[in-house]
Amino acid sequence: MAKVEIYTTFLCGYCSNAKNLLNKKGINYNEIDVSYNLEERKIMENRASGKSTVPQIFINGNSIGGFDELVELNNQSLLEDLDANFLEK
Repeated sequence: MAKVEIYTTFLCGYCSNAKNLLNKKGINYNEIDVSYNLEERKIMENRASGKSTVPQIFINGNSIGGFDELVELNNQSLLEDLDANFLEK
C-alpha cells in the first residue's frame, strides 16, 4: 500500500480540500500539522526542495506538490493505483 503524507496547518483551506479529496478516493494518509512545529516545518521544506506553502504532499516519499498538483493527478486518474504510479523512493 502506498504511503501518503500530507503536511498541513489548521487554518488552511487548500489543506482541507486536499484531505477531502484523499478521503473521497479512500486513500489513507498520515497528516503532519506544522502549524506550531518549526522542526517539522523545516523537515517539510527540506523534503519539498525549499517549498514552504501547505499542503505539501508526498506519495511513497516522492514530493507531488500541493493541492493543485493533487487535483491534476486525480484528473489524470493517477490516484486510482498509487503503488503502480508512484515508485517508492
